[in-house]
Amino acid sequence: MRILLINPPHTAIGSRIPDEHLPPLGLLSVGGPLIDAGHEVRLSDAEFGPLTTDEIVQQCSIVAPDVVLLGHSGSTSGHPVVAEITRAIRKTLPKIQIIYGGVFPTYHWREILTEEPQIDIIVRGEGEETAVKLIHALNTGDSLEEIPGIAYRKQGMPFATPKAPIILNLDNYRVGWELIDFKHYSYWGNRRAVVVQFSRGCPHSCNYCGQRGFWTRWRYRDPKKFAEEIAWLHRTHGVEVINFADENPTSSRKAWKAFLEALIAENVSMTLVGSTRADDIVRDADILHLYKKAGVARFLLGMESYDEKVLQKICKGGTTGKDREAIRLLRQHDILSMATYVVGLEEETYRD
Repeated sequence: MRILLINPPHTAIGSRIPDEHLPPLGLLSVGGPLIDAGHEVRLSDAEFGPLTTDEIVQQCSIVAPDVVLLGHSGSTSGHPVVAEITRAIRKTLPKIQIIYGGVFPTYHWREILTEEPQIDIIVRGEGEETAVKLIHALNTGDSLEEIPGIAYRKQGMPFATPKAPIILNLDNYRVGWELIDFKHYSYWGNRRAVVVQFSRGCPHSCNYCGQRGFWTRWRYRDPKKFAEEIAWLHRTHGVEVINFADENPTSSRKAWKAFLEALIAENVSMTLVGSTRADDIVRDADILHLYKKAGVARFLLGMESYDEKVLQKICKGGTTGKDREAIRLLRQHDILSMATYVVGLEEETYRD
């Protein structure tokens, strides 16, 4: 089948960096398996421009796909844009199957199928395996009811099949890097960049985090294979900056250390940026020199609150003392720390 992946433009100011843009890893992760399954896949990255709704529909008309698959980086603020785009596509190209995936539609499939009649199917949870099964069923006319991890309308009402099992071996599926032109993507000072995932999920139980219900379990890629892929991206495509999409790539000290050592052995000059937990940094005080040698330039640390009582109530599992120590250790190794703080937790008071 002919498939068009659409990365909608993000209107939230936090999603846009002036003059810089990172590739849509989620769509590329679905695109790779679809290509390997024999489908004709193209990507329309509407963040460039950004494209107007009319321009997106025009691109769609030129490609004339059988299926349009849209997804965004999980931000709730991206949903109204998806709704607008899909309404316009349906009006102009009424026979196209419209599929929507990502974190927001995974949680809100019922509301979306009720309020947005132009959206045919929602992929719930991880998309690699589900998308391949879904497109196969659409191509052959097989029943959708046998495909886990989707939602659609059954007898006019929103209906969801059972959850799809999570992908235990992340190396079973590849990223469709051939869908992008690397020279258009940059970060960290206009340097050629991509987004990658070493792991998915998080072993912690912070009660405010929506990702717990999406990824459900922490898994990681083979450290050596992952390092080889990063080195290949640098040598073949000139990628200089790697931005980790992981919630918590350092969860396993053993696996993370193995990755750092494997990347160091590849002897490529890279800049690595990402997010992790402050207590993992404190845990790894004796191997932070490996972080630096591998190219780590910045870690974003989720502090969330500076009140110990609030941290306990939200089950963060960290302390302000460890937060301070993590920043001190990163500074000692010339690694930039970015600290995030959550405003509006129900446990907070106006005084907080």
